[in-house]
Amino acid sequence: MIAAMPRPRKFLESDVIDQAGDVFAANGYAGTTLDDLVKATGLGKQSLYNTFGGKHELFLKTLGARASEALAAVDEALSGPDSTPLERIRAQMLKLAIALSDGGAGDLLVTKATLERAGQDTAVAEATTLAHDAQTEIYRHCIIDAQDSGEIDSKADAAALAEFFVAVSRGMEVIGNAGVSRAKLTAVAVTSLQAIPLAASRPGAA
Repeated sequence: MIAAMPRPRKFLESDVIDQAGDVFAANGYAGTTLDDLVKATGLGKQSLYNTFGGKHELFLKTLGARASEALAAVDEALSGPDSTPLERIRAQMLKLAIALSDGGAGDLLVTKATLERAGQDTAVAEATTLAHDAQTEIYRHCIIDAQDSGEIDSKADAAALAEFFVAVSRGMEVIGNAGVSRAKLTAVAVTSLQAIPLAASRPGAA
């Protein structure tokens, strides 16, 4: 007797992870039911369990995917060759003010997961901490580049400044999601830039 061949999957895991990520980002972990995931992905409950192991496992996969996407965007913004490092930091902060204002924060899965789950879920805490550390490192490298190019005071603590900008960015995400206006978020971004200790002999300084 010839054994029946297993039916091939008719979906891409990456598509399911992306679709589930939209649901988790909108509703949070606790506010997302398995039925919500079934509706969003078009998969049956058993298929979700067989492929991902359950709601929690799928959440971790979506969290990892969204964190990677967010980090790639920040890395691209802060490492472009067409402007100076300091100009890139300024552009990124002002871009955030525009993108996050008036409730238009969009996908904040990493930040929401940090607030909702990190204090009670070790796996989520590890994932969000890794994302935080990676984002901080991107800022740190950009700040060091700005120091090397004579824009930022060479004696400034690059690691502390990097942590500062990540903290400001995360705070902007939270209050932007609550509906804070573009003008107010822009004021936050501009004020944060004033914390940068500029080099006295920086290029273009009077």
